Amino acid sequence: MESQTANSSHRVRYQPDERPPRALAFGLGLQAAILTFTPVIIVPLVVLQAADQSGAYMSWAIFMAVLISGITTLVQVVRVGRFGAGHVLIMGTSGSFIAVSISALTEGGPALLATLIMISSAIQFVLAARLSLLRRIVTPVVSGTVLALISISIAPIIFDMLTDVPEGTPASAAPVCAVITLGLTTVLTLRAPDALRLWAPIIGMGGGCIVAAFFGLYDMQRVADAAWIGLPNIAWPGLDLTFDGRFWLLLPSFVFVTLIGAVDTIADATAIQRISWRDRRAVDLRVVQGAVNADGLGNLLSGLAGTIPNATYSNSLSLAEMTGVGARSVGVYIGLIFLGLAFLPKVTALLIAIPAPVVGAYVFVLLALIFVQALKLMVQDGIDTRMSLIVGLGFWVGVGFQNQAIFTDYLGETLGKVLENGMTAGGLTLLVLILFMELTAPRRSRLAMELDIAGLPQLDAFLRALAARMRWNSAATERLCSAGEEALLSLVHQEEDEAAREGRHLLVVARNDHGTAELDFIAALGEDNLEDRMLILREQVDRPNERELSLRLLRHYASSVQHQQYHDIDIVTVRVDGSG
Repeated sequence: MESQTANSSHRVRYQPDERPPRALAFGLGLQAAILTFTPVIIVPLVVLQAADQSGAYMSWAIFMAVLISGITTLVQVVRVGRFGAGHVLIMGTSGSFIAVSISALTEGGPALLATLIMISSAIQFVLAARLSLLRRIVTPVVSGTVLALISISIAPIIFDMLTDVPEGTPASAAPVCAVITLGLTTVLTLRAPDALRLWAPIIGMGGGCIVAAFFGLYDMQRVADAAWIGLPNIAWPGLDLTFDGRFWLLLPSFVFVTLIGAVDTIADATAIQRISWRDRRAVDLRVVQGAVNADGLGNLLSGLAGTIPNATYSNSLSLAEMTGVGARSVGVYIGLIFLGLAFLPKVTALLIAIPAPVVGAYVFVLLALIFVQALKLMVQDGIDTRMSLIVGLGFWVGVGFQNQAIFTDYLGETLGKVLENGMTAGGLTLLVLILFMELTAPRRSRLAMELDIAGLPQLDAFLRALAARMRWNSAATERLCSAGEEALLSLVHQEEDEAAREGRHLLVVARNDHGTAELDFIAALGEDNLEDRMLILREQVDRPNERELSLRLLRHYASSVQHQQYHDIDIVTVRVDGSG
């Protein structure tokens, strides 16, 4: 345990609540903004060009996309009320909406697109508010699998970028630029001192751009022609409120892609907590709810402005993993730089001019780190045979559809466009299989009681009845009852003020999970997390107080304890194995 803590401490240089030097924070924010700015612009550019939209609307949509990306990145970082994660989660235009956005523009124009985006954004606010009800569906395993599928979905685009050079360019130009960028970034990340390692992405891309300039790949004319400061002409498309057949035909696709995007945000918000703190701590679901709310706000603003929806960018994870910096100040600089770039066409042109092989080589490194983070997320809470099958099927169905290798001749044009994205197809497979598992699971028993020690006899009788139905022996029954008792005592000690605890209710939900009793204690509690407290107790040797004694005993009797904290509700899940 000591070595793990030491390694983690060495890796994480600045936690979210710490302040690195301003120069360092600004430099990291600048490099993240540079790396993220291109896809923020490219996604709406691809959509609008494919749908043959006017140049005026294209300029407006790109300007608003950058502006909204800056606003929502700031909201994610600083956490305004229940909006935002309080971690460095970069927001930008979502590639998942490319296919459905092109369909909407083709069928009804920008006004229809804006209406569909605005209305479908409501699903994210509902999901954030009711995330506790979906805790068995949107799990770390699902989030990690979706995160892995994001890498798979983006990979073909990145591979194409590695060789994307104009005609007439020397054959060696693309591979040399890519290899220089990739080599510098990788070597510096692996072997450079900590101070230099932080600048590995900038140095790698700078080296790639210098080589690209020798091959004539860096388009300086575009930079020279752009104005220093400027605003686009207002080309707001308005909203299409006719709600005709085109709207109802496209709405399900938008709702589903929005849902998959929310699962992506959940995955990112879960993973960023794992890599932003030195010491291991339980995932705070309130952070996840805030991230989804901020994502919904971005989609709502995008719909009102008539541009492509937002999403969290997974390179936020790679940035924190590679640099060891998770400080909020870095995210604040990223958001402010986005806002500034929206009004600086010259800088926009400078970044867009970076050759595709250079950008692709660095994003290649990011994808590698994202994929590994996804694997860590999938296995962090253990994975049994059934969940292994669900993850495997979801992943490979996503890969199959991404490569258009599954049933391509049997899908209609609309459904085919939606499912050709591996994240969408794989995510839908995961959700269907997990819903099937939940609907066919054994019936759960429920006990409603007051959050008070006086309810111990009632809880004991409830658990003994559960053990009898599971045909447990006396030793296993006593272990189950003892675990339930210590869980209740721990929750009671959580609310040390008796007046604050008065009138609060506790719902205990129990089920038989293939010979293991799973108990959910659902109540409204305070800020402290029992799971974190148990991690701390592992390293303490002092004589425990009454509260800590209950936690130690709970850890002894239970095979696992998980504390999920949401806004207004806490769920402590205790699993007790009947066999040992």
